[in-house]
Amino acid sequence: MENHIRTFLLNLKKKTVTLHELEQFCSSLNYATFSELILSLESDNVLTPIKSHGTNNKQPALGLGYRIHLQSLQQQFHKELVAARIQLHPFIRIETYFNLPFERWHGDYPYLKAIHAYLNRQSLPTTYAAAPERSFELVSNEKWITELGGKEVLERIELWGKLLIIPVADPLMFAINPNKVQATTQMHLIIENKTTYQALLPVLQDTDFSTLIYGVGNKIVKSIENFHHQYPVLNSEHSFYYFGDIDYAGLTIWYNLSKKVKIQPALPFYEEALSKPSPSGKQNQTRNNEAVGAFSSYFPKELQQQIEQSLADGMYYPQEILQTNELQTIWREANWMPTN
Repeated sequence: MENHIRTFLLNLKKKTVTLHELEQFCSSLNYATFSELILSLESDNVLTPIKSHGTNNKQPALGLGYRIHLQSLQQQFHKELVAARIQLHPFIRIETYFNLPFERWHGDYPYLKAIHAYLNRQSLPTTYAAAPERSFELVSNEKWITELGGKEVLERIELWGKLLIIPVADPLMFAINPNKVQATTQMHLIIENKTTYQALLPVLQDTDFSTLIYGVGNKIVKSIENFHHQYPVLNSEHSFYYFGDIDYAGLTIWYNLSKKVKIQPALPFYEEALSKPSPSGKQNQTRNNEAVGAFSSYFPKELQQQIEQSLADGMYYPQEILQTNELQTIWREANWMPTN
């Protein structure tokens, strides 16, 4: 309970707290247990009674108001992290918790202890396993990785890539150019919608690209995790390009995907689309400022302004604004050098 009340005090984001607030938070405790807890926080210099507020006239007496010493709280939290860093298995990296809220650490810590026990039993695995199987091995809960935030915990402690986990995601749908499979540098084009995918597919072997990937809208953000399992060409350098609608949803898909793999907008397609009159619509989508800014940064200044203005006016550029012959010509003939 003491850890919970410390978290409560940190989250208050103020310098004082009343006894009534503390009592409400600890309502499940009897007075003897509650008073022992508060007096322990006093002795740790986390709480100091405000003398002018008086006491509750009980035994033992507690102040009716307390000053919160946030520095003491944070120092003790850091001491706890330092001790845990020594105690936990060296493969578990907890440095990121020094910059995260106190409650995040205490929420994750039981799982870190379970992972510590797993690593002590057998160290890192040498074979791949599906996410539910590995999840059960780690914390005795097959849903932890996929449904209960386990993947994020493993990423925080820098173990996700080392535990050989096969993601549970829809299979990635793509076509392969057999002429490029052995290339040391390979390019892959991800298309948001089916119509454009079907238009480009016939000329795949006439391009310098190794694969044409059908993104299925937002599903690509998850299914891209299967890329290296389904296309295990590991000794090549892979570059990804994305072409989708120029609307808030399409830009957000690209932006979320860019957090998973290094991927840039397929500029030749987008630049040609921006040369067309834009239709109206898509006024009910949610704007993601970071996505719009990151996407626009790949374009010259005048096109950045055009994208911004068109979106603000409720206009958009669907992939289908380019006809099949235009798409195919651009893909075959454009300069597809990666942009840093």
